[in-house]
Amino acid sequence: MKGTFRSLHHYNYRLWTVGAVVSNVGTWMQRTAQDWLVLTQLTHRNATAVGVVMALQFGPQLLLLPFTGYAADHFDRRRLLLATQTAMGLLALGLGLLTITGLVRLWHVNVFAFLLGCVAAFDAPARQTFVSDLVTEEDLSNAVALNSTSFNAARMIGPATSGILLGMMGSGWVFLLNAASFASVIVALMMIRVKDLHLRNRPARARGSLVEGFRYVSSRPDIRTVLVMFFLIGTFGFNFPIYISTMSVTVFHAGAGQYGILTSVMAVGSIVGALLAAHRAGPRQRLLLAGAAVFGLGLGLASVMPNSWFFGLVLVLVGIAAQTFSTTANSIVQLSTEPAMRGRVMAILLAIAMGGTPLGAPIVGWVADHFGPRWAMGIGAASGLAAALVGLRYLVRHRRLKVRVDSGRLRFTLDAARSGGL
Repeated sequence: MKGTFRSLHHYNYRLWTVGAVVSNVGTWMQRTAQDWLVLTQLTHRNATAVGVVMALQFGPQLLLLPFTGYAADHFDRRRLLLATQTAMGLLALGLGLLTITGLVRLWHVNVFAFLLGCVAAFDAPARQTFVSDLVTEEDLSNAVALNSTSFNAARMIGPATSGILLGMMGSGWVFLLNAASFASVIVALMMIRVKDLHLRNRPARARGSLVEGFRYVSSRPDIRTVLVMFFLIGTFGFNFPIYISTMSVTVFHAGAGQYGILTSVMAVGSIVGALLAAHRAGPRQRLLLAGAAVFGLGLGLASVMPNSWFFGLVLVLVGIAAQTFSTTANSIVQLSTEPAMRGRVMAILLAIAMGGTPLGAPIVGWVADHFGPRWAMGIGAASGLAAALVGLRYLVRHRRLKVRVDSGRLRFTLDAARSGGL
């Protein structure tokens, strides 16, 4: 496994990883507590309300796209992250104080979700591209995968911990614990050795730089394909808070503890998927296609499971597939994009992946309310299969995919990539 963890020999990357894990645990605790607060305390099991909160939290990814990629490419990323992480900590503190004093209302959660989304819109592309400042180019793919591993390790620990604390202390204290967790990543950013950062050439500041980013993407059919696939899955597939919370409450008739455990169970699969990605030499287009297809099939299978045990077991498969898809897509885009364009292209990727939530989450929540959560998961399953077809079309059209039978086995052949990446 030495090769799997090779990025950790960089001091700055080790420091960043430790700080980020603690902060991410707190973030996942808050996400779980926030969804549970809306679903069970501020509404009467209203999945649409959860979808609206998700839409408000992720909508700014699209609204602020002209500025977020520009900031990641032109500003000092370490200082930008210090500002965004501090702001998110203060927002968690504010929501926590409102909740423990009993003053919180649904509109408060909506406002805080939107403000958090605005800050996160700047934080996400800066955080993703900051990884390239911490390691050499040769270790970038591995660092991206390990970043996903640490994020999903937090996603495993955070919801389970939150489920326990919700019953013991309530949502407000979970929010306050999240606020405190931001201290770890802030300290890590302050302790990073600036002289050891692997800073690449930054583009000159000019008007229309975002338009330049779109022009760059439009000239790259491989990147366009990844973005379309991510839009489909990010919009209609990655709505796990709605799927798991509504299945827990309305189908399996369980409490906050089981909701947290089921969310953590899926994160186990995500960790496995991220570690497998880290162990590979680099991203491959076949993995992107397979991840999307298995994600769709897995969600479809999970939607018909008769009890929470089988549901949780299939969620492990869904987690592996989802992480394989997202990590491979992230690595393909970062590695195949010119360094000077990386921040803007990653901002577009993240805006599409997360900004699609304002469109998909309310729809999925409405379907869960009117037809049941199993049908809502069916929409997610369809999005994965549709994304796989988009990837397959690219391989056939641009990479001349050919399938033949050799000694009773299917063999696939592709032309060499013309522009890198997919």
